[in-house]
Amino acid sequence: MQTSPRRRKRTLAGLALAMLTALTAGAAAPAVAGSGDPAVVGTDQGAVRGTVTAGLRSFQGIPYAAPPERWTSPSPAPNWTGVRDATRPGPACAQPVGLPIGVPGEAEDCLYLNVTTPGRKGDDLPVVVWIHGGSLMFGTGDMYRPDRLAADAVVVSMNYRLGVMSFLTHPALDAGSAYGSGSLALEDQQAALRWVRANIDAFGGDPGNVTIMGQSGGGYTVCDHLASPMSAGLFQRAIIQSAPCAAGGSRTRAEAETDSTGVIKTVGCEDAADVAACLRSAETTVADLLAAYGAWGEPRPVSGTPLLPLSPAEAFRTGRFNRVPVLVGVNHDEENGMYGGLEVNPGGSPIPAEAYESTVREQYPADADAILARYPLSAYDNSAGLALSTIGTDRNWAKPTFDTAKLLSRWTPTYLFEFAEQQTPWFVGYDEPSFPWRAQHMSELAYLFDLDLFLPRTRQQDRLADRLIGAWTRFAADGDPNGGRDRGWQRFTERRPHVQSLTSARWKPTEFVRDHEYAFWSRLS
Repeated sequence: MQTSPRRRKRTLAGLALAMLTALTAGAAAPAVAGSGDPAVVGTDQGAVRGTVTAGLRSFQGIPYAAPPERWTSPSPAPNWTGVRDATRPGPACAQPVGLPIGVPGEAEDCLYLNVTTPGRKGDDLPVVVWIHGGSLMFGTGDMYRPDRLAADAVVVSMNYRLGVMSFLTHPALDAGSAYGSGSLALEDQQAALRWVRANIDAFGGDPGNVTIMGQSGGGYTVCDHLASPMSAGLFQRAIIQSAPCAAGGSRTRAEAETDSTGVIKTVGCEDAADVAACLRSAETTVADLLAAYGAWGEPRPVSGTPLLPLSPAEAFRTGRFNRVPVLVGVNHDEENGMYGGLEVNPGGSPIPAEAYESTVREQYPADADAILARYPLSAYDNSAGLALSTIGTDRNWAKPTFDTAKLLSRWTPTYLFEFAEQQTPWFVGYDEPSFPWRAQHMSELAYLFDLDLFLPRTRQQDRLADRLIGAWTRFAADGDPNGGRDRGWQRFTERRPHVQSLTSARWKPTEFVRDHEYAFWSRLS
């Protein structure tokens, strides 16, 4: 893997600041300044002790904000004396039982982050801040182990508030934030980015060379950071995976309040004299709130506020966003995993071929005739699951991702990719579906991280993992993913809409527009 170039040398002022940080760490100062122990690092709150292995240093469970009060903006974490243990991740933010990527629990004290660095000494390395996915309902930062990704970069992941604990929206809760209720996940992530700006230099990272990177729900918040003036200056590049900003990333205040009304009624606070006090009382438990909100929402931050004045699509259309280089992409077979999962979950089974037409008519009533003509079942080995997956991928993922690249490329350097590898790991503990899952939603994550969700990679898959990580870290270093054996990746423009196909074979442009019936879906929309 090619080593990323260093962006700048540490200045005398930076050294002075590091010395001052060590001096203000109280009893921890000798361990930081004098011992040379690579497992101990000074932050602006105090010193932390992580773990050192042959090739990496890992620091987990560092608080980037104080334990939050319910539905209030994050505030700075308190200082500590001595050396804080940073060998275990912090608690997962409260989330329901649901997807395999979830960690069910009720913790409200959950605003912690993790830092992984190369084991060798190095300064001014590019920084990658990973924002985990999970529909903004599930997940933790630490489950995505970045050992390979951290070979040439400093990698940060964080937990942030999810689901009802982030997105509940009501006028009585508005005073908890300068921006109104309904967007605390975005506020938490901005607090983590401010922590990175203040502290990552001590871990060998360059605070002036930060790439935010997210997938699915996390990718949609990357869209939001691009559109949020409150995120300006906190990052210099962005990577968006499986999150077509042109079709999502935010919702209106009215939509958020409608989503919240039933929850507030269910927990018995709708008619309270003080709705906020009722919702925050000990008698309204996190378990009650999680149960009332359910497990299958798709919440988004609220637009039309100082935090997010415009939806990402409108911000990109008008150029009113943080214009940094963007690497954006989609998987070739996004919905194969969704329909495959419906088959292999308890009680599931393949969709019968004879149910294909009725399912299309139910899901797409206005356009069913045109869709059935364009996607005949016979073209998919009479597999209703595969045909429905292809329709959903083209309509819900490929088209809006291409539209996102078009919007971005008018204002800022943009690279568009399609992850199209066919032999990808399947989920641990699940039978295989009746049709190939290929490059389904999340499949690229098995190559960028070590994830217990997936079966172990093969040797060939390890080689593709190295190539993907090389491209991602090169982009994080200087905004260009080209290098090594993988060159020829051109910027996307409307005039020359280059989409790079990423597989275990030679990387090359793909006929994305034709392959995903872009013109057909554009006419329907």
